[in-house]
Amino acid sequence: MMDRRTFLAGTGAVLLAAPVAAEAQQAGRVFRIGLLSGSQLAIDTLKEGLADLGHREGQSFVIDQRDVAGRFDLLPAAVDALVKLPVDVFVVGGSEFVQPVRNATKKIPIVFTNVSEPVEQGFIASYAKPGGNITGVTNMGSDLVGKWLELLKTLQPAIRLVAVLWNPPQPGHRRLLKALETAAASLGLQARPEGVRTSEDLPTAFAAIRRERVGGLTMLGSLVHFKALRQIADFAQQIKIPAVAWTNAFTQVGGLISYGVGEGHQWRRAAVYVDRIMKGAKPADLPVEQPTRFELVINLKTAKALGLTIPPSLLGRADEVIE
Repeated sequence: MMDRRTFLAGTGAVLLAAPVAAEAQQAGRVFRIGLLSGSQLAIDTLKEGLADLGHREGQSFVIDQRDVAGRFDLLPAAVDALVKLPVDVFVVGGSEFVQPVRNATKKIPIVFTNVSEPVEQGFIASYAKPGGNITGVTNMGSDLVGKWLELLKTLQPAIRLVAVLWNPPQPGHRRLLKALETAAASLGLQARPEGVRTSEDLPTAFAAIRRERVGGLTMLGSLVHFKALRQIADFAQQIKIPAVAWTNAFTQVGGLISYGVGEGHQWRRAAVYVDRIMKGAKPADLPVEQPTRFELVINLKTAKALGLTIPPSLLGRADEVIE
């Protein structure tokens, strides 16, 4: 059963919120933030989060953003350029960005967002005591992928085959894909993975999904998929299948259902970490936050276009309904 839980920052929030007099930011210093993300929402909400904490762009911080547009082969050069500036802190969106930054520096603090299972991926020692120069905010775990399948099963009880878009180069995806396949088997479903490394791979993946005549579609979170959310939503409508994604940005562009951490929330939380680091805190001592609230968003306009009736029990659990 899906539960609606309050997003609590938990131990991390308590420690992050605790006033530390010794951590006063150096007067007059302008911190340079290296942002690795192709999302405009990322830069906007990071700036807003820092402003809420009393910082002003150009006065206490500046942001150098790098967008490799899903070309992971370009990441090392982008990271190297930021290290050489140098930046005072990295803020990165996704596990595919953490590894090259980690390879490039063991000294510059790294704040991550949108990373699943950072302990299992070897990024941190533990959630409570990350160790090293990396900390941040997680967005999903292996238990979340099963919820997406439950949603599809609730909408289409007779469903048997589900297409799963995933990104083979992304460090955490193989583990998540295995968890999803296990969850599918427990629900009497079969998962059909379709690897999408770049946007150029989408037409091939879509053609394969058409041939397989799948009954539903889901995807593992990645920058490549995030940039293609509208294409994915349009495709699902074209072939008349329900689709669920990890981000509410999907339902905003015509996707049927999203279930995950609210888009933008993690970047605001990243601003809290940056603020603490600006005041002298060490990433090793800043606990990693885990989400305990996931938002369920349903697009009724899309449901109508698909000829689907959303069960009242599901509508009753929705945090937002788009009509």
